[in-house]
Amino acid sequence: MKTIVIYKSKTNFSKRYAEWIAEELSADIFSVSKISIEKVKEYDIVIFGGSLHAVGINGIKFITKNFNEIQNKKIIIFATGASPLKKTILNEIKNINFTKEQQKYIKLFYLRGGFDYSKLNFCDKFLMTLLKWKLKSKKELTPDEKGMLLAYDNPVDFMRKENIRQLIRYVNSMNKDY
Repeated sequence: MKTIVIYKSKTNFSKRYAEWIAEELSADIFSVSKISIEKVKEYDIVIFGGSLHAVGINGIKFITKNFNEIQNKKIIIFATGASPLKKTILNEIKNINFTKEQQKYIKLFYLRGGFDYSKLNFCDKFLMTLLKWKLKSKKELTPDEKGMLLAYDNPVDFMRKENIRQLIRYVNSMNKDY
């Protein structure tokens, strides 16, 4: 089955995962800004990845806006974030980014990435600074919140190639059924 990997990356965590996935699957790879829906329709398996921003997946509008044109494809989405995966978060990501109908056709994976404040653009830095102030004003912080505050000054990178293993197995299982 012909596979394409599309990504939207602000700080290169999603891009690195996309490159690893494309390499493992011998798939074509494109930044979302460099691909058209007409080109995507040439593929059987469509993999899209983007980082999380307030539980929204960056660049996902490319998939959701064109969903009717590709819903007959195998659609796999991966979202990257600095936090450890929690099942409630995965459901929240699904429900915020996709309609119930779209969820029937999409397989979602979460790949832990990282956080590098220095690589953010001005708008994202502003928003993250607001979050930092909000966290600092809290009387009690969770371990995740404490880790987030530390990451502002010390970038964190949780990326491991083995994190893509489950996604790769899923795609390979589809290829066997084909």
